[in-house]
Amino acid sequence: MFTMTRPAIAAALFLALGACQAQAPLGAGEPGVTRLFQPAPPGAAPGTCWGKTETPAVIETVTEQVLVQPAEVLADGSVTAPPVYRTETRQMIVEERRETWFETPCEDVLTVEFVQSLQRALAARGLYGGPLTGEMDARTRHAVRRFQAPGGLDSGILSLDTARRLGLVAIERPAEAG
Repeated sequence: MFTMTRPAIAAALFLALGACQAQAPLGAGEPGVTRLFQPAPPGAAPGTCWGKTETPAVIETVTEQVLVQPAEVLADGSVTAPPVYRTETRQMIVEERRETWFETPCEDVLTVEFVQSLQRALAARGLYGGPLTGEMDARTRHAVRRFQAPGGLDSGILSLDTARRLGLVAIERPAEAG
């Protein structure tokens, strides 16, 4: 007769649940990153596509000594009773949670050929060393993040601005006044 221990059952259930997970969407595995097509941020132009990064709040535990009773001091300066303090520990938000929306190329633009061009552009800048797969895989997203992060966008989702700076998407010219 075959019997399983509780830890073995738990491990088997964990592995079974892991096998049931659906294919990860584009941008998955990125900490705090969501790829959204609808809804867009307020005021977004119709037909545009957007990504969003969410930076969690930074919370610190602060421990302070709070004076409960001051020292008792005589007129000659001698201390008859030392001060009494109480230790208080509390959590404090030192940096608020942030959401950053940014325009992205829409899904119909992200063809195999487009992503291969992206991989070539990142490789030319020394940021991508993998094969030209044409897939937005983890290696490509990591290279995108390395390119975008110095400009303030810490995300592996390709922004439209980055695609333009890499020469992958045409830069819109302002309409001329006539």
